Amino acid sequence: MPENRANWPQPAPQKSESASRAEGLFSLWDHDLRLIDWSEKLKERLDLSDEAPITLGGVYPDLANPDLAALVQLVVNSGKPRTIRLGASESERRNLLLFQARAGLAIVEFGGADNDETAKAQELDRALLLHQATHDVLTGLPNRRQFSDKLGTVLPVRAKAGLALMQIDLDDFKPVNDTLGHGAGDIVLKLAAERIRKALGKDETAYRLAGDEFAVIQIAREQPDEAERLAESLISEFRKPFTVDGITVFVGASIGVAIAPRDGNESEQLMKAADVALYAAKKDGRRRARTFNPSMLQVLEQREVLRRSLRVALQHREFFIEYQPLVDRSLAIAGFEALLRWRHPILGVISPIAFIPMAESDGLMSEIGQWVLEEACRQALTWPAYYTLAVNLSPAEFLTPGLTDRVSQTLDVVGLPSERLELEITETVLLERTINNLDTLNTLNVLGIQISLDDFGTEYSSLSYLKNFPFDNIKIDKYFINDLPDDQKSQTIVRFVIAMAHGLGMRVTAEGVETAEQAAWLQAEGCDRLQGYFLSPPLGADMVDEFIRKHADTGPDNDRVKS
Repeated sequence: MPENRANWPQPAPQKSESASRAEGLFSLWDHDLRLIDWSEKLKERLDLSDEAPITLGGVYPDLANPDLAALVQLVVNSGKPRTIRLGASESERRNLLLFQARAGLAIVEFGGADNDETAKAQELDRALLLHQATHDVLTGLPNRRQFSDKLGTVLPVRAKAGLALMQIDLDDFKPVNDTLGHGAGDIVLKLAAERIRKALGKDETAYRLAGDEFAVIQIAREQPDEAERLAESLISEFRKPFTVDGITVFVGASIGVAIAPRDGNESEQLMKAADVALYAAKKDGRRRARTFNPSMLQVLEQREVLRRSLRVALQHREFFIEYQPLVDRSLAIAGFEALLRWRHPILGVISPIAFIPMAESDGLMSEIGQWVLEEACRQALTWPAYYTLAVNLSPAEFLTPGLTDRVSQTLDVVGLPSERLELEITETVLLERTINNLDTLNTLNVLGIQISLDDFGTEYSSLSYLKNFPFDNIKIDKYFINDLPDDQKSQTIVRFVIAMAHGLGMRVTAEGVETAEQAAWLQAEGCDRLQGYFLSPPLGADMVDEFIRKHADTGPDNDRVKS
């Protein structure tokens, strides 16, 4: 139901289906005792229009009495229902049944008869049904139905009227569900809803649309300034940690803002603009707000063109593989990592960061990954027999049923010994279906394939992964290598990872080695393998053989691998 109609640019809405069923005098109030929902019967009695009262005292002046106000607050705080009698004479007497609602307070009004318990029960049932039909059960916020009703009512707006729509997505919410359970996720959603609600002012209403998706409708004349102010306030609120059963978790928010009538003046158009702005916020790094502008739409359209091209890239032979050398502690070549590349016929070479998430979301990674695995294994057959081949598995590919059979069959068909293959996975894949993941890793281990944990230290870095999963190698992310050997904190972290891995019988590979000083420091600390541009950039398949011939004699007496 609508919240404060005094500033609406359009007339009040027609009676909704849910409201028409609730013929009692029902009202819903937020924690500040402002009117946010009411039945049609109460609307008619109070003649809610441009001068509609929005405070509890405006609708029920008697409740401003200090004694009665204290009783009202007791219901809000304790959750214990209470009946309050109003009116001095029999003809004026009314009974108010107050009970706690997730939004704050619900009131059902009855006539003066005290003994009509059946009528009370019927009115209460109607009130509860109305509330359940229009509000999210978990958070108490108005639901998608209310959101659609209100947005359809307030649009279109006049040229000078100010209305903002904000689409809000929680960042890093899924790992909370996956690692702590859905009960913890529900707690975070309720706390998130409360933070959103508390940040709102007059003429600002929050809704829960689905899952971790929320929305806010704001009516204010100074747009987009007011919307951007509120969005930044919400972003700041979500920078604070959440505490769930004594565990601190960080769940941020990304917000897309669209302004009516500038960005759209009907529901679908304005929602699309807010969605595009939300996508821009996530693309720019998440945990931020972005306000729609037409250039965002162009970027999204280009992305869709890219997505369509990606679907035929494999058939058109547009993918290719580059190989980056891996060297051991003596700087002798130990193998190569296969890196997927895409050469678009018009746009040129496109970064994997741009297209792999698309391929994952569109279900293409299994087919693409199979091509990479087979192509790289055939290339590895031309190398010295003691060189290893490292191949990355995306999370979507790792979770595809039949992975182990596919890898085993590929090795058999190509003829590459399993001990020469190293599959690299990230911590992200371990957050899904833990038992199945363990089975998959154990099966690969039994086949003799090496397993490497990539980008260690940049995600959740749970030590339980290292205890429960059979890793052969840990790759330290370049973030921790960048400041070596000058930064003491980076040194401490890298030393710890090396010592821990060796204690668990695992090798350590350092990624992103860019300088001779970094290489020397890592060698001295016992890092098993190095990889990075100081040693060599990724090489085209036609350059690998020449690189191998050039450095065949590289060993302990060499200062570095020359390129």
